[in-house]
Amino acid sequence: MATVRNWQLGRDMEYPYEEHHPARQFAFVFNTNRCIGCQTCTMACKSTWSLSRGQEFMWWNNVETKPYGGYPHNWDLKTLALVEEANPGGQRWSENGEDQKKFEGQTIFEAAGKVAGQGQERVLGYLPTDDEWRYPNIYEDTAKGPKGRRDAIDGEGATLPEHKTWFFYLQRICNHCSYPACVAACPRNAIYKRPEDGIVLIDQKRCRGYRKCVEACPYKKPMYRSTTRTSEKCIGCYPRVEGKDPLSGGQPMETRCMSACVGKIRMQGLVDIDANTGDWKEDQESPLYHLVKNEKIALPLYPQFGTEPNGYYIPPRWVPRPYLHQMFGPGVDAAIDNYVRPSRKTMAILQLFRVTQQIIFKYKIEEGPKIFETEVNGETLEIFDDTVIGFDEDGNEITRVTVEEPFHIREGIYANSI
Repeated sequence: MATVRNWQLGRDMEYPYEEHHPARQFAFVFNTNRCIGCQTCTMACKSTWSLSRGQEFMWWNNVETKPYGGYPHNWDLKTLALVEEANPGGQRWSENGEDQKKFEGQTIFEAAGKVAGQGQERVLGYLPTDDEWRYPNIYEDTAKGPKGRRDAIDGEGATLPEHKTWFFYLQRICNHCSYPACVAACPRNAIYKRPEDGIVLIDQKRCRGYRKCVEACPYKKPMYRSTTRTSEKCIGCYPRVEGKDPLSGGQPMETRCMSACVGKIRMQGLVDIDANTGDWKEDQESPLYHLVKNEKIALPLYPQFGTEPNGYYIPPRWVPRPYLHQMFGPGVDAAIDNYVRPSRKTMAILQLFRVTQQIIFKYKIEEGPKIFETEVNGETLEIFDDTVIGFDEDGNEITRVTVEEPFHIREGIYANSI
């Protein structure tokens, strides 16, 4: 095992391959607070990539209802149980300050071989049963209520910041991890990260369908196709990212799931990577850099697994904190505080979600007048009608939106005018 740097864990870790990073990395931010669970993203992906024979149960994009839902069912609970079995009571984060926290437990690479029946595997994982793949919408909209009861409402009602009766939607695609478990586990070296954008792909000519990638990935995003006896997975819509979609005009374009999002919860980007550290290069004009690195309101999903996923989530603000700490790591409290009382810059950047199909590389803010003032958590929140401008890879303006949505009054000359 080689030693690599995982900045999400705040420490070095073990990984089967030497450290190597792409020039740029496919990354995204999902705002769970906005999702309405419409599954438009799911069907956009399905209708584009997985409608053929043998792909009936392939959902590269899915939206599951937490805490009970999951596709495959219990994918996260099972992996969490495995690493706990390998390192009982040791899966903890250090308490050395919010910005200094370090994961003191074991990743799925470090825990490999320490669980009965795992043998000499390079990654700790499990292979889902066929039955676990059968129900992509299991427990959809099922709430967590009184202890031990599903779909029941707590009699004391609900107040922020945490509800006693709750659920939330978790949007999932392949995280195109910096240290992919699927790459580490594949005995055929059939899986690789593209050097130009870090998208993880499976070489169908090399794959023999051993399903080691399915077993190893903690997020269960590689999926086996029986008709071809190979594994397949989300490809990050790389033709669109390359600017080869006819609609793109040669510019990098968002994936199908991103561009179809009704709730405007998604933002995709390509971030520059430091070849030595594997961390993001500083880019104060990148909207993703601001959300992930500056404000830290977007967090990785199960960072303790050690894959360094490149998908980030703004946590739901009404969910009990212990549940979110387990899912998104120790930065949850600060992330939610920064979201419910956003800075002026963050408020503007949040308007850029899902406003154009082209990838926004840079942004600029033109300040506007103050339009509202309120109190949040005992502190004043001022809202300004700023204009935020998004630019493409070449620096051309591609979108311009304001914080306050404008009113459009239709003239009374149409049959359906009121």
